Amino acid sequence: MEYEYCYLYGGNIIMRRWNKKILTTAVLLSALTGQVYAEEPAAATDDHTLGETVVTATRTTKRDVDVPAATTTITAEEIARSGAATASDVLAKADGFTYTSFGPNGAAMASMTNELNIRGLKGGALVLMNGNPIAWRGKYNLDQIPASTIERVEIVKGSGSVLYGSDAVSGVVNIITKKTMPNEVHVGVGNYGQRSYGVSVGDEKFGFYYNYDKWGRQSGVTNTDYAETSFHGSSRTDISDVIKRNTGLTYRINPRMDFQLGYYETEGTYARTFTAVDPAHNTYNIHVGDPMNRRTYETKQYITQLNYHDRAWKANLFFNTGTLDYAGVVHFPESFSSATPNQPYHTREKNTSYGVDVQRTWKVHPRATAVVGMDLGHEIYAKLPTPASTEDKRYARNNWGLFGQWEQRFDAKNTGIIGLRETWTTGAARGQNYSNLSASAQWLHKLDAKSSAYLNITQSFVMPTFSQMYTDNGRQKAAPDLRPQKGINYEIGWKKTHGGHAWKAALFHMDVTDNISASLLRSGQYQYTNEDFRNTGVELSDRIQAKDGLSYRWGVTLQDPQVKSTKKNLGWERSFGRVQLTGGISYQRGKWTSDLSASYLAERVQLPSKKPAYETKPYLLTTWNTVYAPDENSEIRLRIDNVLDRHDSTSHAGSEYYTAPFNFLLSYGYKF
Repeated sequence: MEYEYCYLYGGNIIMRRWNKKILTTAVLLSALTGQVYAEEPAAATDDHTLGETVVTATRTTKRDVDVPAATTTITAEEIARSGAATASDVLAKADGFTYTSFGPNGAAMASMTNELNIRGLKGGALVLMNGNPIAWRGKYNLDQIPASTIERVEIVKGSGSVLYGSDAVSGVVNIITKKTMPNEVHVGVGNYGQRSYGVSVGDEKFGFYYNYDKWGRQSGVTNTDYAETSFHGSSRTDISDVIKRNTGLTYRINPRMDFQLGYYETEGTYARTFTAVDPAHNTYNIHVGDPMNRRTYETKQYITQLNYHDRAWKANLFFNTGTLDYAGVVHFPESFSSATPNQPYHTREKNTSYGVDVQRTWKVHPRATAVVGMDLGHEIYAKLPTPASTEDKRYARNNWGLFGQWEQRFDAKNTGIIGLRETWTTGAARGQNYSNLSASAQWLHKLDAKSSAYLNITQSFVMPTFSQMYTDNGRQKAAPDLRPQKGINYEIGWKKTHGGHAWKAALFHMDVTDNISASLLRSGQYQYTNEDFRNTGVELSDRIQAKDGLSYRWGVTLQDPQVKSTKKNLGWERSFGRVQLTGGISYQRGKWTSDLSASYLAERVQLPSKKPAYETKPYLLTTWNTVYAPDENSEIRLRIDNVLDRHDSTSHAGSEYYTAPFNFLLSYGYKF
């Protein structure tokens, strides 16, 4: 304990020094780059999709057809047409991508926020907002970002660790927000006690938004079976009184620099009751309907950003902080080792990260471009005391990164890109500092002006988070000896636009050593562990702009994701699903817009601890959104989720969490 407090004291000194360095860097960058910024025009094209500019894949502005990676761009127009309310809604139907909530309306269940999965690897994607990391204990609350504030979303599949550092194993998601807010209000009502209110105002410099959403009750969020020594039976978890709030400020200081502040809050009450009891294994005389536990979860998160860019420089300052607070009563522990009627349960933790990312781009030669940059970050994890626990622990570390990229155009058809990154940490508790050198190589061959083929080989590196290593409570067991995970991705791809079609195809293979994943224990707790992961697959997609206001989209992913756990000694086991289908159809004519989207994951498996993987029911997620605009200022929206009213589990490991049943939200919006 003395060591931990001494370390915290030193961490505070480091924080003060870092704050000075960050402010100094921002001032110098602003002074050194005083030329007026002008946006570089995108190359003209008469085709959609591949004519979209992409900045995330190479940290430079390119047309999609000129990017040697599997990329997807979702525009503000597509977002509005889909009826998405938050960033999580936007990503839920992307090709080869799964993002699902554990609770209805995007409700977080303590640290169980949402699942993020690209190419069968859970938690393998890095999420950025305007190029800044927004990870929160290694996870993402994307429900905090209203869809109305998003300019576009860029998804880059494959490893991005060389350019962006830790976490970017299977892909990078960059949510690019609008620089100005629309002037509008909305109000909505739906079944299950749904209520939705929101307002946004802004001008050329200033913007503000506030949104409030409420959900009543959902029964059977998850069902759990028990086969312990003292109890055999099952329980059901219900959720009620779900509330979400988010608010934000934007300020455009000048054409080169902008500031953003966002706040997100969610709360919900989860109650678990017994639904079946085996009299032959019932030491504590439990009855059907008896309570097992009841907890109220509250999550709060702040995201602050200062972003700068011109023709040569990019610089980002970020500060993220958030708290988890969950309190209630426990009647029986997960292991059924005792009966603890009305035992208070209360844990609280705080996570903070801040840092700076600086990048310089040089046009070395008409055919050569160099990108050099650095990123510095500081992480703090605090387990805070509560009325039910006196535990007070804090951990911190500094994250450093240097990266470089060289792009060489050999002729009109062939371009090569190589990249390097050195990553290391300092000041970590228990001497758990890491270092790693990652490399990447990419090749693009232009078949013609509207089609290309590419090859890329990239390495990845992920550090374990403090919450994975040191969290220890009734639901999670600490894993202080977790190892970093390392991987390598291979990919061959093809892109083409013609006659209103935008085709994409990719063949990929991933090998990840010591992949960090959660494993259920016999006690009912879960613990993070290292296991190997591999996946080989092919992706096909097409976006079709038809006549008469119709457009279509479809995507197919065929893959073979597998894991190898040292704890189970079962060799390679299949994980996730082998077949994933996405699709949608949109219609727009006159005052009407309608969009139907679907995502299907087949041949799914669950991966519990100490047992072989077993098949579970496929899921089919459907959303239908219809908009009627009687005039230029008004919109009436009807959004329907789970159109087919399926009782599907959307989780991919451990306990099963079911999607919300058929539900609708009818809303009215007015622009002023």
